[in-house]
Amino acid sequence: MTNPAIFADRAQAGKADETQQLAPKFDANGLITAVACDWKTNEVLMVAFMNAETLKMTIEIGEAVYWSRSRSEIWHKGQTSGNTQKIREILIDCDQDCLVLKVEQAGDAACHTGRRSCFYRAVPFGDAALKQGMTSPLNLRVVDDERKFDPEAVYGKK
Repeated sequence: MTNPAIFADRAQAGKADETQQLAPKFDANGLITAVACDWKTNEVLMVAFMNAETLKMTIEIGEAVYWSRSRSEIWHKGQTSGNTQKIREILIDCDQDCLVLKVEQAGDAACHTGRRSCFYRAVPFGDAALKQGMTSPLNLRVVDDERKFDPEAVYGKK
């Protein structure tokens, strides 16, 4: 896909960290990381990826649209579940290779597991990790097991 007109050519935009033009740096697969955060609390809800087309769609419609790497297709967040993400602000980092989407999460669940956030497990570190021995896979600690919806009822059995 060619660069949409709303994106500046990176070679002509000047230094990415100084330009006032949107010139996203997509990776070798044509993707850019997008971190979705609650617009009021800054809670990280999920991390996904966008390509040029889905970033343009997100900007145009004001709702999060991602590229599903596992399904190789456009993924309008919430189209199936109703848990859409209304854009409140889009931030881009200094070298324009990562986005933060400040979103108003509809339905109070961003994760396909039915949880508020995709980040519902904690990784042990330091003494807690050493106590586990560091010789086998570490045991994660669930920090949020409250489901806002039943994923099987919404998405069916997978």
